[in-house]
Order: sequence, then C-alpha cells, then structure tokens
Amino acid sequence: MPRQRPGQNPETIIQNQVRELLRMDGWYVIRHQQGLGSHPGLSDLTAIKDGKTIYVEIKTPNGYQSDRQKQFQHDIETHGGIYIVCRRVEDIQPYLTRTMNLF
Repeated sequence: MPRQRPGQNPETIIQNQVRELLRMDGWYVIRHQQGLGSHPGLSDLTAIKDGKTIYVEIKTPNGYQSDRQKQFQHDIETHGGIYIVCRRVEDIQPYLTRTMNLF
C-alpha cells in the first residue's frame, strides 16, 4: 500500500489505497478530477471489471457528501448502478474477488 507522505490529505491516502486494491483485483480504474466542464458530483473513481461498473466516492471517516454528490449517487442508483462511499480501505472489500484474503 502507498505510504503517507507528510502533509498528504487523508482522503488522498484512502483513495490511493482503494485504487491500488481495485487494480490488484483486476479492475480497470479511472480517477476523476473535478474541474470546469466536469459532471457535477462525479465520483472520485470509476472501476470496471467483468462488465460491471462501480462508482467510488472517497471520504474520510468524518467527511460528508455534497448535495451534488448525493444527487449523482441517487442518479446512478436509480439507473441500477453501484455507488460506494469508501471511508476506509476495508469498505471496498465486498467488491474484491482476488484480493479478499488481504483483510
């Protein structure tokens, strides 16, 4: 797992760990950067494997979703998609198949 660098955002640490675990498990992972022209509330990560897509929002244990993130989650789930809020790396465990024994 990536190590914490001094001054590094705790959310970034969780994101890097989750992204690495998903990749080790065979997921194709896309990291999204919000900016001009981005879809409002878009998740931090999108992961694709075996025809399944999951949208992953990274938050610290005390972090909260913005209204736009909640709306994005609602839209994804309304259309049958999977949206996950990861507050710790273990939250991604149910979606892992190859690396489950790491927990």
